[in-house]
Amino acid sequence: MGKATLLVLDGFGVGAMADCHETKPEDIHASTYAHLQETVGLKLPTLMKMGLGRIVNNEGEAIAAYGKSKLAHHGADTFMGHQELMGSKPGKPAKRLMKEVGQQIADGLTANGYHVEELIEGKPILLVDGAVVVGDNLESALGNIINMTADLTQISFEAATKMAAVVRKHVDTSRVIVFGNESVPLTDIVAAAEEGKPGQWGINAPKTGVYGEGYQVLHLGYGVTFEKQFAYLAEQAGKPVYRIGKTADVIQAQGFANPVVHTPELLSIYKKMYNEAEEDAVFLVNVQETDLAGHKEDPSWYKEVLETVDHFLAQFLPTLAEHDLLIVTADHGNDPTCGHSQHTREHTPILAYGKQVQPVCLGVRDTMADIAATLSDFTGVQTPEFGTSFLPELMGK
Repeated sequence: MGKATLLVLDGFGVGAMADCHETKPEDIHASTYAHLQETVGLKLPTLMKMGLGRIVNNEGEAIAAYGKSKLAHHGADTFMGHQELMGSKPGKPAKRLMKEVGQQIADGLTANGYHVEELIEGKPILLVDGAVVVGDNLESALGNIINMTADLTQISFEAATKMAAVVRKHVDTSRVIVFGNESVPLTDIVAAAEEGKPGQWGINAPKTGVYGEGYQVLHLGYGVTFEKQFAYLAEQAGKPVYRIGKTADVIQAQGFANPVVHTPELLSIYKKMYNEAEEDAVFLVNVQETDLAGHKEDPSWYKEVLETVDHFLAQFLPTLAEHDLLIVTADHGNDPTCGHSQHTREHTPILAYGKQVQPVCLGVRDTMADIAATLSDFTGVQTPEFGTSFLPELMGK
C-alpha cells in the first residue's frame, strides 16, 4: 500500500437529500456547489477534471472514481459526520437540557463515587469533585450538547475524560464535550456561569478564555465507540495517523494533530508532512474555512477557499506516488445562499484518486462510513463497525 489521505471539504454539499422533506424542510432547496456556481461563478477545474461534473450533472471528464453519499447520521453535523466518516453508525440523539437530565447525571456520577453539588443553588448546573462544571452548551443549538468544563489545575484531563464517560452513559444528547485549560481555574469558570435561553444554564466558554493555548478537549458522541473507528484501528495496526485541521478536534487518535484553520497554512502543513511521512501513513485533513464561510453566509469567501484547494490539488495530484490514494469528500452541506446560517442536509461528493484507481462511477452510497471501510481495506487494517468498502471498484476487481 501507499499513503492514504481523506480530504474533507467541510460543508461542501452537492444537493439536498430526499428525506429533507421530513427531517429538515428548511434544506429542501439546498445545493451548496450549484448555488456557489450560480451566484459567484465558482470555478473548480481540478475537481471537475477529477469527476465533480459527473457527480452534479453527469457531465464532463473523470480521472478519479466518483460518486456521492447520503448522510446516515441524523441532521447535518460536523462532529457526527466525521464519526460516520470514521466508520461509526451514530444513534439518533435527543435534545435535552440540564433541567431535564441533570438529576440522572448527578445520580450516575454519585453512583460512581463522585461528589456532586449544585454550582448555583436551585439552578440546573452541577459542580463535580470541586473541579468540573457540568452544564448546557450555550454555543450550539439548544439541547444538543452537555458541556463539562474542567479546572485542570485540580484534576487531570485524563481523569476528567473518565468522568465524562460516566455522563455520556446517562444522557442521549448528540454530544458530551469535556474540556479545560490549565490557565483557566475554577474561579474563572464559575464567573462565566450564566443563563442562555430561558432555563438553559451553562458556562460561557469563550468568556473563560479556555480556547487559548493549552486548550484540551474531547467530544463523546451518542452511539459512537472510537475504538471501532478507522483512525483508532489504523494506529493499533501501527500506521501513523496525521490529523490536520478540524479532524484534530473531532477524530480521536493519538498521533500528530494540528487544528490549523487558515486554509493556505493547512495545505502547506499537509504537503510538508505528506512528503516527509512514512510510506504507510494516513492523513485525515479537514478544510474548515468552507464551513465557516457557510455559517457567515458568505459565498465569496466560500468560493475563495474552494478555489485555493482546487489550485493546490492541481499541483499536488501529480506528486502522488504509484500506490497512494486520495479521497476528497465532505461531512454535510452548508449552503451560504439557502436563507439560514446552519448546516444543510445534503449529499456529499466522493472523488477517489490514485495512479492505480479506475475512474469508475461509485453511485450513491448509503453512508459516508463506506469511506472508512475503503480506507481500512486499502491500509489492510481491521474493518470498522459500519460501512462497505468500495476498494474493489477502485481497483477494477
